[in-house]
Amino acid sequence: MSDQAMQPAFVLHRRAYRESSLLVELLTRDAGRIGVVARGARRRRGSTPLEPFAELLVRWGGRGELGQLHAAERAGRSPGLAGAALYSGFYLNELLVRLLRRHDPHPEIYTGYAATLDALATTSADGVEALLRLFECRLLEACGYGMELRVEVDNGTPLESDRRYRYDPERGPLAIGDDASGGLVVHGRALLALASGEPGDARDLRELKPLLRAVLAPHLGSRPLASRALFRNAGRVASSASGDAA
Repeated sequence: MSDQAMQPAFVLHRRAYRESSLLVELLTRDAGRIGVVARGARRRRGSTPLEPFAELLVRWGGRGELGQLHAAERAGRSPGLAGAALYSGFYLNELLVRLLRRHDPHPEIYTGYAATLDALATTSADGVEALLRLFECRLLEACGYGMELRVEVDNGTPLESDRRYRYDPERGPLAIGDDASGGLVVHGRALLALASGEPGDARDLRELKPLLRAVLAPHLGSRPLASRALFRNAGRVASSASGDAA
């Protein structure tokens, strides 16, 4: 990997490495996901913080799977995330680390990720679910695992808003009878809303969450997502504080 010019990037994950360095996973605009060693980053006071969600300008180089981070500076964008938005940001980062191969450029993912972070910082708690479902869907598409959201996969018939379908995660929506149950059952309106980029109805979002989880599962590996545990723990704390049963 040759030395790079400064380019925009976000920190997806970081962990301690040896006595004073960090291993950092970056999402870059032009090179995709990369791994770098930030030598001495843990002992340099006043250096640019390699923190999640703040857009940086970075330069790196070296050979092999891991590069060497040579420079990092703030690029201006730094959305303030808290509560559900913060946990959602960690979830996005974990999805990107799990799904993206290193050195596989996806400028559209970078742009979508940056826009989603900005939206998370300003949307209400009710709007977070829609942002996550859209990001999941678009990430799957960019990685080559796009979902069929407009027609029945067995005959190509356009989906009907009020009709229910059984969704096969490997194929797409299949027509079912009105009395069918079991499996991933979802209304056509929810799939069409996701296809149009406007899955804002609460009923649709309740159907889309388990659907997207099932479609993502084969591509995430067997390890549970740490960010989902954060969501569960936060929910328990909120329920306890309000007097609700955990």
